[in-house]
Amino acid sequence: MKVETTKLEGLLILHPQVFGDERGWFMESFNQQRFESVFEGLNLAVPTFVQDNHSLSQKGVLRGLHYQKHPYSQGKLVRVVQGRAWDVAVDIRPNSETYGEWVGIELSAENKTMFWIPEGFAHGFIALEDNTQFLYKTTNYYHKESEGAIIWNDPTLNIQWPLDQVGKVVVSEKDRCSQYFDKKSL
Repeated sequence: MKVETTKLEGLLILHPQVFGDERGWFMESFNQQRFESVFEGLNLAVPTFVQDNHSLSQKGVLRGLHYQKHPYSQGKLVRVVQGRAWDVAVDIRPNSETYGEWVGIELSAENKTMFWIPEGFAHGFIALEDNTQFLYKTTNYYHKESEGAIIWNDPTLNIQWPLDQVGKVVVSEKDRCSQYFDKKSL
């Protein structure tokens, strides 16, 4: 597995090794020993996963920017198994030097790239194709009372969503009513 660090501490881009031939391809989508080795090599705490989630979105559907408050914060290992998505993580760790900064990456069934988003980040994505299926492993269970969301188009964050690739953006009522990024309120 090839690992890329990002400008945000702990946020990783993972490229699994894919073996392909005329029959198709094979890859390990998750291997606990390899995962531990990567995290230990980077002096990061090794996460334990407790829940897997799977979503389907049509082109233009934007979900996020979601997070869960402490002590129910979640780390997420995310990937796309069908279609394409632009995936974004925003650092909302109050004592972080990169607080309020974001990283975006295209995840697709074709590139098989995975994104490790540690606890303390808000997360969102926009589907770039119809029938985009998104899988994510989480380090904590969903806890409704601890959920939070930042509006996806917050001007302070200035996330560069690839809107030219989708046409109409479709956002849930709940996400449309999300709060603006405010360093004092998260």
